[in-house]
Amino acid sequence: MDPKYKELATRIGLGESERIPRLFSMIADDKEAELLLNLPADAPTLSEKLDFPREEVEDMIQTLFIKGLVFPSFKSDPPKYRMGRDFIQFHDATILWPDAPKPFLDLWQEWTEEEWPDMARAIEKISPKPGMRIIPVGITVKAQGQVLGFEDVADIINNSRELAVANCTCRLTAHKCDKTLEACIQVNNAASYAIARGTGRKLTKEEALELCRKFEEEGLIHTTFNARSVDHIICNCCGCCCQFLPEHIKHGIRVVDPSRFRAEIDADECSGCETCVDRCYFNAIAMEDETAVVDLDACMGCGVCAVTCPDEAISMIEVREPDHVPEKFSFH
Repeated sequence: MDPKYKELATRIGLGESERIPRLFSMIADDKEAELLLNLPADAPTLSEKLDFPREEVEDMIQTLFIKGLVFPSFKSDPPKYRMGRDFIQFHDATILWPDAPKPFLDLWQEWTEEEWPDMARAIEKISPKPGMRIIPVGITVKAQGQVLGFEDVADIINNSRELAVANCTCRLTAHKCDKTLEACIQVNNAASYAIARGTGRKLTKEEALELCRKFEEEGLIHTTFNARSVDHIICNCCGCCCQFLPEHIKHGIRVVDPSRFRAEIDADECSGCETCVDRCYFNAIAMEDETAVVDLDACMGCGVCAVTCPDEAISMIEVREPDHVPEKFSFH
């Protein structure tokens, strides 16, 4: 394989990966790879440096933008372009490439299953906090506990500048369930980017809120980057396809933080229907004497159990201080 592709993988921190250079080779031809290796730069600079005609460079940049390989910055005129900063951007942007062939998507899933677990363990060792966190479902935390803006889906949506919804990249590659595919809410600049690429559908705030209610009833868990500012995505995750939840569920790898809340079941109101047991991805609810009981250590505070409780016997109580959620996001 051309060493350009290994260098591209190195630039996002995955130069030792067996599959990431192959993914780059499937999405970028030789000329495109050369252009990527000369970023960040604007079109005139690239044209002069690579000795490519200006029009050809601009066409290539547009193609690479659609593929999810370059990101524009309009702080300068002409605008500068850069590669994705890390494997997260490379993963999320390129999987939504509208013309992505099946072998490309399949290779991403192969990477997720074969290489990601070891990488997740390595990240766990060096990161003070997991990179993702759970946001509790909105309807379950109003009666009890202090709900802050960064952990209230309705508040995040109502305070956003722009919203869009895109396909879930994890379900798009994994195909392990029949949960809703168009389930990733893009917020602000991420929404603008998705709409400009044609990979996201613009939403009103009312539409976004309605979608989130639908996802909650479907049993999907709201997650986002682990920071107090929610300015990128609200993922709606299942326990089988998601890149993060299965690592926690199956392997105990700490790559997702619980919310500040925990489910509490009123034994006097519980009818023992076991709906909550079936809906809990974390095996945090069991039956004791025909009553549902929460495992305090296993509960991640998502609130999915409470959404469809026919007895309204489940509430969410605050069990962690606000500083449980870090100020800034970091995967390192």
